[in-house]
Amino acid sequence: MEADTGLPHRTWWTPYLFLAPGLAMVLLFSLWPFVNTVILSFTDARILRGGGFVGLDNYRRAFADPDFWVATGNSVLYLLVVVPCLVLLPLALAVLVQARIPGIGFFRSAFYTPVIASAVVVGLIWQWVLRSDGLVNTVFQRLRLVSEPVPFLTDSTMLLVSAMIVTVWKGLGYYMVFYLAALGNVPDSLHEAAAIDGAGPVRRFFSITVPQVKPMMLLVGTLSAISALRVFTEIYILGGESGGPGGGARTLPFLIRQVGLGFSGETGYASAISILLFLLTLVFSLLGRRLTKGDEG
Repeated sequence: MEADTGLPHRTWWTPYLFLAPGLAMVLLFSLWPFVNTVILSFTDARILRGGGFVGLDNYRRAFADPDFWVATGNSVLYLLVVVPCLVLLPLALAVLVQARIPGIGFFRSAFYTPVIASAVVVGLIWQWVLRSDGLVNTVFQRLRLVSEPVPFLTDSTMLLVSAMIVTVWKGLGYYMVFYLAALGNVPDSLHEAAAIDGAGPVRRFFSITVPQVKPMMLLVGTLSAISALRVFTEIYILGGESGGPGGGARTLPFLIRQVGLGFSGETGYASAISILLFLLTLVFSLLGRRLTKGDEG
């Protein structure tokens, strides 16, 4: 017989009552926009008018659109360059600032500062650094390393590289924190035993540290891959609304914004590109999950 606690009698639906507000938020702000995007991708809708059903025409148009393939190539290139940097460099940084010495907290805070800075502010700072009369070109010319300013922001390839540098610079501190947490769980006894056996710091790093933090490396790789495929702000701030000369540095999110923007924005076509970007992101996410699962097994 249930004791009388003085509290209202619980029913089977009580837990669902507490879940309802959160569930409603997810349905309203996450699930419904996604479903609506899928529906729009099969229409010729524009900003100011609803569209009719056009089947797979938007997807056929995307596969025949040179701009789509340029943007896809830039997004994949962005991923292939940025992800290895964001997996390895923060690990090296975390190892360096892991030491418990006086003043190390200052360096940890300094490396983390770009993370809390607005992406727009970061982009504007790097724009000042990389423009033709900016800091980098001025130093290069003073040192006579170059005779003409390097076109960091006026050449499509250099613009893409500059945006990658900004993304890596801003992400270093963020993923450094991930690795610091993982390194804190590596038993000191393993390093002590290896040192007794004569293993040096480099051997201990590759034989003990890397295997112990490998699951975290795979997680960082998955998260940074998703972020790389969604990059927009860096390209926009450094290259302007056109995405660099001739739009040559545009990524898929940038193309989606261009296609769907304005009073004549093609909402249906932009939605189709969004779904293709979602599928591309899903492929890399599942690949990361498979690698993580294989590592756990």
